[in-house]
Amino acid sequence: MTRHIAFEGLHNFRDLGGYRGVDGRTVQWGLLYRSDSLAKLAGSDGERLRSLGIRTVIDLRYPWEIAAKGRIPELGLDYHNLSIEHRPYDQAEIDPDVDPWRYLADRFAEVAEDGVEEIRRVLDLIAGAEEPLVFHCASGKDRTGLIAALVLSLLGVHEDEIAADFALTELATPRLIADWHAANPGRTLRWPGFGRAPEAVIRLTLADLAAAHGSVRGYAADRLGVDDALVDALRGRLLAPAV
Repeated sequence: MTRHIAFEGLHNFRDLGGYRGVDGRTVQWGLLYRSDSLAKLAGSDGERLRSLGIRTVIDLRYPWEIAAKGRIPELGLDYHNLSIEHRPYDQAEIDPDVDPWRYLADRFAEVAEDGVEEIRRVLDLIAGAEEPLVFHCASGKDRTGLIAALVLSLLGVHEDEIAADFALTELATPRLIADWHAANPGRTLRWPGFGRAPEAVIRLTLADLAAAHGSVRGYAADRLGVDDALVDALRGRLLAPAV
């Protein structure tokens, strides 16, 4: 199966299938996708998206980002805007002297605390979807990466595979940087880590959640109100039956 799916206007569209979860069951291919902003769909991309059978889109961006950059074209899909981040910051202006990966992990921790209502709704939508679903933010890196990590954790995927999936965004980093320069003529990109997604960021994030709540599942129960029924629904929806 293909993890990276090529589009004309997108750089970071990926299938979350293939990872080994609880009881040795594998995340099914073709059910759950992560992406950078679907507002960038171009040319025949709409038909490419339709060919994947996707019927639900979760847009994790702020409403003001959508107003400025647009949203997925009208393709007859079930669209949800759930802005999980509540404290905006400009990554291009991050102080180059700070510990970059600790800084990003701290921002992820803010999202995990501030966005509990929206994150829970995302999990409900994923568990309840009857057809393939995609979730995205702007670059498909941070907000998207956090949701992917939480879902994969609840499916029982090992941290090493979660971290490796997170870091696959590094393959898109040059194009994300090029997009930024094209959209910001005359500005200087101060932060050398812009567009990066090293494993360290999500490992720190998962460790922080475990330190505060005992585990990622503990965080989901304590802060998101995720019970065994929802975890079972996610696993029943996304994991292949045991053989």
